[in-house]
Amino acid sequence: MHSYDYAIVRVVPRVERGEFVNAGVLLSCRDGHYLGAAFALDEARLRALDAQVDINLVRCQLSGIERIIAGAADAGEIARLPARARFHWLTAQRSALIQTSPVHGGRCADPARALAHLLERMVQAPA
Repeated sequence: MHSYDYAIVRVVPRVERGEFVNAGVLLSCRDGHYLGAAFALDEARLRALDAQVDINLVRCQLSGIERIIAGAADAGEIARLPARARFHWLTAQRSALIQTSPVHGGRCADPARALAHLLERMVQAPA
């Protein structure tokens, strides 16, 4: 079993209103052997909060998170940090278009499956 931490990625189109749409999940195993992200942006729900939201900007910022998680060479200094440090940097509290929930913990046998389960349960709209 693996201990993990996760946070929900939120899109906050109008920070002053505090309304948000869950758009993804970040998951980090405490042993440092897994760091993953999964996204499912519901553009219609986001536009319901703010019809003027820049969807391309949101997509670009979510893509940047994916590149940092992956440690992409072109993703800047943060992407060069160890996996746990990248997770903590990404989950730091901020007042911006993209924010994260508080960090929560859990245990699982397969971190990738846990990530998919969290995405389905916490981000995707119920069927």
